[in-house]
Amino acid sequence: MAEVSFYILPSESLQDRYFFACKLIEKAYRSGSFCYVLTDSAEQSQIIDDLLWTFRPGSFIPHQIYTGELPELEKVILIGSLNAPEHWQKVLFNLSSRYPAVGSQTERILEILDNSETTKEAGRNRYRQYQQSGMTVTTHKDWQ
Repeated sequence: MAEVSFYILPSESLQDRYFFACKLIEKAYRSGSFCYVLTDSAEQSQIIDDLLWTFRPGSFIPHQIYTGELPELEKVILIGSLNAPEHWQKVLFNLSSRYPAVGSQTERILEILDNSETTKEAGRNRYRQYQQSGMTVTTHKDWQ
């Protein structure tokens, strides 16, 4: 059963949320996880894609946008609004507003919420769904 971690940021800034996501994605990549970043739209996927190139000087995280075709290399971070393909289900970053499709391979789901009421309300709904599914859920508010 997957473990779910919610990170609730003190700011209502969407940019802060995306920047923090990039830091956690980098940490996952450096630990050997080739994760999937679930977004709501192609536009949001593009923002994350662009930010992963620029969020920190000297950082290199191989990544690409997933549009339904598997990448030639498996050791890459995928970003997209479609469900995660099979080899990218182990670690899932949910930046979308919906409950993700979770497979038996899913070990970890990371939810990053800004402090806006809209984002928090959608997060509360997913939190309840995770709990009802029997997943272990933890919340991190003091993450710095």
